Formats: sequence, structure tokens, C-alpha cells
Amino acid sequence: MTVELGHFALILALLVAVVQAIVPLLGAQQGNTAWMALARPAAVMQCVLVTVAFAMLMRAYIVSDFSVHTVALHSHTAKPLLYRITGLWGNHEGSMVLWVMILSLFGTALSIAGCNLPLHLLVRTLSIQAMITSCFLLFILFVSNPFWRLDPPVMEGRGLNPLLQDPGLAFHPPLLYLGYVGFSIAFSFAIAALIEGWVDSAWARWVRPWTLAAWVCLTLGIALGSWWAYYELGWGGWWFWDPVENAALIPWLAGTALLHSILVVEKRDALKKWTILLAIMTFSLSLLGTFLVRSGILTSVHTFAADPTRGAFILVLLVITVGGSLVLFTLRAPILQSGTLFKIASREGSILLNNALLSVMMATVLLGTLYPLLADVLGLGKLSVGAPFFHRTVVPLAIPLLIIMAIGPLLAWKQGNLGKGRRNMLLRRLWPAAVIAIITAILMAIKRESFSTIVGISLAMWLGFATLLESAERMLLFRVPIRVSLRRAVHLPRAAYGMTLSHFGLAVLVAGLVGATAWETEKSLILQPEESTNLAGYTFTLAEIQSVTGPNYRATRGKIVVRRHDDQDDQSVAILYPEQRYYTDPPQLTTEAAIHSTGMADVYVAMSEHDIYDKLGVVIRLYYKPLVPWLWYGTGLMALGGVMSLSDRRSS
Repeated sequence: MTVELGHFALILALLVAVVQAIVPLLGAQQGNTAWMALARPAAVMQCVLVTVAFAMLMRAYIVSDFSVHTVALHSHTAKPLLYRITGLWGNHEGSMVLWVMILSLFGTALSIAGCNLPLHLLVRTLSIQAMITSCFLLFILFVSNPFWRLDPPVMEGRGLNPLLQDPGLAFHPPLLYLGYVGFSIAFSFAIAALIEGWVDSAWARWVRPWTLAAWVCLTLGIALGSWWAYYELGWGGWWFWDPVENAALIPWLAGTALLHSILVVEKRDALKKWTILLAIMTFSLSLLGTFLVRSGILTSVHTFAADPTRGAFILVLLVITVGGSLVLFTLRAPILQSGTLFKIASREGSILLNNALLSVMMATVLLGTLYPLLADVLGLGKLSVGAPFFHRTVVPLAIPLLIIMAIGPLLAWKQGNLGKGRRNMLLRRLWPAAVIAIITAILMAIKRESFSTIVGISLAMWLGFATLLESAERMLLFRVPIRVSLRRAVHLPRAAYGMTLSHFGLAVLVAGLVGATAWETEKSLILQPEESTNLAGYTFTLAEIQSVTGPNYRATRGKIVVRRHDDQDDQSVAILYPEQRYYTDPPQLTTEAAIHSTGMADVYVAMSEHDIYDKLGVVIRLYYKPLVPWLWYGTGLMALGGVMSLSDRRSS
């Protein structure tokens, strides 16, 4: 009965969402406060019903109820409890229930936290949210029913894709969905503003925390997915420009532009129309990512569905959302009052330039992702757009972006401090960062590094030190007594520290990307027990090969002893245990890499997926990866900066 209860709760949630979408919106149009009052309790009730459905489906996975079709397809009694739980969103049907639950949670949070919002704006925003929820509930109930019963039930399930049986993939999808769905709030606020015909600084203050929260979650979701690919797939990389990876990156780029554009609306009452358009496009791109993952038109370990009916439904939803929103924008945007004017050499101007660069980057990644699909549909043959295309198109756009990011926060609002004489403070503030970047470039040129490496590391140094200098400037460090600087530091808003952390985190991330790409060394060879090899100053010895049994797999495990090549004491730096696992339900071979991190570099060992020999030994792949840990430090700092900004009382 619990399965039927979950199904019935989804049906009731659809009815409540439809009422919430229509009645309060009509009430706002007619000034009927009784109808408008339905919006908040309806949002809460909808959330309760969807949560009940989610809980009932999760119970089916936990107890291995194989009378439920999706459980039988994606679970198994031998799976550890964690992966029976997370198996719920390791498939198409369950992931869509998670999506709708997060959507309803955001709506409930808005209804509770929006007490200080104008009633008309809150009601219209909640109604738009309910429209989105209604569409997805219709999709789930009529196209992707997660509660479909099997008659008769099977005795055992097929099991979850072994690649998804990993802690990283247990939390990666929920974080991505929190990011995708979080941008729906900004979208709903934008549509509500278009209906009402006004946007001002107060509107921006209400939208900013929701956008920031979504951006933080999407940042962490992308980073966690990259980390999972790094250690789980065994190929030593962290980003492959996979179309499904791009599907997450595209709304992140748009969301980053939106976040900065909202700041201009809040501070200077400018860029109103552009901000509304960005809000629409960011969520629309999130829906596009959902379509790509679930339509079956892409082949990836990330994709869930191969049913064209599902893809067609989401495509129709995408067309209606994007098309309807853009039509409304075309009709209503002209009535939005223009904000204050500003010069290009100002903080607003730098944000606008960065917005333009981020938008071009987003469009480039989108084109590179969709072009092979369009070429196939148009009969132009099978085409592949890989890393070389993105490196040649996206990287050149990132260079001016990083340069402007360092300059922008030091510019004044409306009119920057680029004047002559004593008023020109910008050069005085930035020259130390420029000198450090130039010295870095000279030293790397002496070491005969490649041009791209010199540019990348120098830009990372430029942005990192300029960001620290901007923070020091806020505290008047070295310009006033230290006690005064400390007092100013204590009273600085947390949002200022959040910006510093995020920008500095990006500098660390850039350094990690460049260093890991330029200075990586690798070796692949066959080793027998007790044989050794050298790489990057380390000696690797295959001590033994073991057969081990896990909860739902068998594995061949190597014991690799890692020592410093010049270590006279013969002390091991690390003992690594790479594995090749064979899962039976479903049958699949996977590679489990073993990694030793020094904080500055990773020593990475993987066993071949195919070449295991009883007599010759095993094929071992060795990598030395400088600065790879900086990728995780950088994204962590960026997300921490977002959280710190979110904690600022002015964001509440």
C-alpha cells in the first residue's frame, strides 16, 4: 500500500499545484486577497505531498520492493544500504521525483521566507513556480511513473550501474538539482516582474540570495562530479568536455553572469532588462541540460533515459518555457524604466564586460555541444566536437575575463578612478599584482615553459594578488595604524569577504588547471610482483596482487609501495591499492584508482580495465599530477565565498 500511497500523493500534489498556479495569479490580477492567500498554504501542501511520494519511493528501494518496476531495474539486495538509497536518483524516474521535490522545497522556502515581499510579487512568483511544478508532475505521472507495478514481481533486481555506486555519485545529482532548480526562483521572480512591469533594487535584493544559493550548489555539484570522474573512471582526467558535463557548465556560466548583473541592479538600479533576460536564459539552460540528459540523444555514463517519448515531452516543455518567456519579455521589457547611466570605466562597466564574455563563453560551449546533434539531424554525418575546439575557443575568452575581474572591484561605481594625477588610484593599487605576474612570466620563460603555461600561471597570479590587494585596500592595510585596519576588517560586510574568497578561489582553480595540464607525467607498463619502476622522482613497486570480495563485487587488487627515488632510508611515502572490480548485478568491469596527495600534487595509480595476466603481471598506469589538488581547493573557496556572502544579513 505504501507504493500506492506515494502514487496518490503525486496525483494530489498535481491538483494542488494546478490550483496554486491559477487561482492566486487570478487573484493578483483582480485584487482578490482571498484567492491570493491560497498561494502560501498551497506551496506548503504541495511540498508535503511530494515529500510523502519521495519517502514512499525511497522505502521501496530500501526494502528492495521488486514489485515496483523502477526498483527491479535499478536495485539489488546485495547492494550496500547507501547505494540502495541513492539508487533512487540513479535512474530516470527517481531522479525526476527528486527534481520535483527540490522544486517544491524551494517554493515552500520562498513562501515562508517571503513574508517581507510585496504580496502581489510573492503570489505571482509562487504561481509561476507552481506552473513549473505542474508540468514536471504531469511528465512524471503520464510518461515516467516511478510507482508502476510489476505483475508478477521479480525475485531479484538487476542492480544499479556500478559506476554510480560511489559516494561521489551519491551526492553529486542532488547538488546539481539544487543548482538547476534554484535558478527557477530567479526565473519566477523575473516573470513576475515582467507581469507587474517593474524592477528595482528591492527586487534585486530579494532575488540575489536565491540565485547565490543555486550558484553555490551548482558549483559544488560540478566539482563533485569532476572529482568522481577523476578517481572513479581511472583515466586520470577530471574534465572531458562531455556533452553532459557541458550541460551543467552552460547554466553555471549564465548563472555567474546573472549573479553579477543582479548586483548592478541592486547597487545602481541599472541593467534591468539584461538581468531579467539572464534570469530567463539561466533556468531555460537548466531545462536544456535536463533535456539532454534524459532524452536519450546523448550517450554518456551520466544519461538516464533512452525513451524518445520522454525527450519529446521535455523538449515541448522547454519550447513552451523559453518561447513563452521570451514573448513575454518582448512585450513587457520596454515598459521597464531604464536605470542610471554609467561609464564603461566603472564597476558597472567591468561587470557588463564580464557578462558579455561569460555569455559568449556560454554560447560557444552550447554551440560546441549541440552542433554534432544538429549535424546528425540534418544528415551532415556524424561529427565530434572535443577538447581541442573548446580549448581554442573558450580559453581565449577567459584571458580578458580574468584581467577585468582583477580590475573591476577596484573601480568606483558609475565613474571609475581612471583620471590623471592624484585621483588615479587604480595603478597604485594594482602595480604590485602586475609586477608579481610579470616576474612569474619571466621566470617561467627562463625555464622554457610553453606560452600557454606562462600566460595561464601569470594570469592566476595576477588575479590572486589583485584580489588580496583589493581586500587589503578595504581595510586600508599599511596606510593606517594596524589597529584601525583590524577594526575595519571586523566591520567589513561578509559579502565583501565572500567576493574575495570566490575570486581568489578562481585564481587557485586557474593555476590548478594550467599546472595539471602542463606538468603532468605518466607511464603505462606491465609489472610483475616485486618489480619496480620510476616516475617523477618516485619509485613504484608492485608488492603483491590480491583477490578480494566486496559486498556485491569481486576485485583484483594491487599493492603498490611508493618511495622517494633518492630516499636512502627506504621509507615508503604511501601504500596504494588500485583495483579492478567485477560486478555481477549488472555485469560490469570498473577501475578504482588509488591516489596519494601531497597537497601540491597527486600520485595516481590505476590498473588496466582489460589487461590482467597470470604470467606477465598486470598493466599499471602511473601518473604524477602537479597542482591537481588546487582544483578542489579553488572550487571549495569559490563555494565558501558564496556561502559567506549568503550569510550576510543584507542577503536575507
